[in-house]
Amino acid sequence: MSTSRRITDDQLHSGDVDGELPFDGIICIGGEDWWYHNRGHFDFQIMRRLARRWPVLFVNSLGVRMPSLKDNKLFVQRIGRKLKSLSRGIVEVEPGFWVFSPVSVPGQKGERLSNWALAPQIKYAAMRAGIRHPLLWVHCPAGAALTERLDAVKVVMQRTDRFEAFPEADARAVSRQIAHLKRRADLVVYASPQLMAEEAGDVQRQLLLTHGVDVATFAAAGEARDDGPDDVAGLAHPRVGFVGGIDAHTFDPALFVEVARRMPDVNFVMVGGCSLEEGWCPLPNVHLLGRKPYDDVARYMAASDCLIMPWNDSDWIKACNPIKLKEYLAVGRPIVSTDFPALDGWRDLVMVAKGADAFVAAIRRGLMTPFDRMRALERVAAETWDKKAELLAGELVALAAPAKAASRQAA
Repeated sequence: MSTSRRITDDQLHSGDVDGELPFDGIICIGGEDWWYHNRGHFDFQIMRRLARRWPVLFVNSLGVRMPSLKDNKLFVQRIGRKLKSLSRGIVEVEPGFWVFSPVSVPGQKGERLSNWALAPQIKYAAMRAGIRHPLLWVHCPAGAALTERLDAVKVVMQRTDRFEAFPEADARAVSRQIAHLKRRADLVVYASPQLMAEEAGDVQRQLLLTHGVDVATFAAAGEARDDGPDDVAGLAHPRVGFVGGIDAHTFDPALFVEVARRMPDVNFVMVGGCSLEEGWCPLPNVHLLGRKPYDDVARYMAASDCLIMPWNDSDWIKACNPIKLKEYLAVGRPIVSTDFPALDGWRDLVMVAKGADAFVAAIRRGLMTPFDRMRALERVAAETWDKKAELLAGELVALAAPAKAASRQAA
């Protein structure tokens, strides 16, 4: 059976975080690429803050999918991004926070080809960052084999996404990697209580740590109420905004297109990468702006009169804890969403709608009814990334304590 602990915002962790520990830094096998993905992701935010205590080597996503030649444009973009990422080498982007892109090949065949070369690359990068006795943190399942090759003091699995439900992944390989990680990990960190409960008997030790938010930044943007960045400033109100990946495994394009078609008087501002087929939404009131720097995201949200989350009903969504929910609340705009489990505890602040009729009606209601932004802000005030990282740091110290005690006894 697993040892389970639920972390709340007012819990404090005992232990000398800054004292001598059996690990001298953290190697994080990330789920994203630092150079190209939104930096609001859990592993980015947490690792940047843990780097204030220990050196962190963030290894850009090893990939769980092989880009498809069916979409030539997307294939070229992904390969181009990967090559540029590789060319950057090992970079200390913030004090104590290093980023590295190793050479790797996704998919089952790629796993066999690249596994032998991954560990030496990462060990070399870790030494550059001053890490010789690492705690290994694995988000991307493709890093599973590294648990046996990096001589880690402890292994932590980040289970904040159900990667096996990713439609472009090699499901057999990813499921095998996840099973290995759950067996091998000393601690598994969850953002979804539903997924955590489902896997309680599969892992040694669990920690529930829901996503955080940079409250000050998003609240300030909401308070400023400017007309937004240049590419939205000229759009007429009302505006409905969405920020996030527009992907088949999360987003419901049929629902969204029908809603936007029924609301020609509303400008829909869509910020984020899109992997759907080109031309999926030809409506003139829908503005697909693509990826934007994380530092600008709050202004795009604040420039909207209502914010939406038109999710599908996939296994990925059922196990997710979207970061944008708390960001939306901190900005302080009305929110309309399809239903999903992570809304538990927040439903009184979100209008939940099923189907196009209900979704359109909820948006209209949100545009016409004043939103109590101070109430929303009060609710997320304790959900900062700084507090989440502090709680996690205490848990990592507690996790390492037995190893620390054993080393002292051996001496």
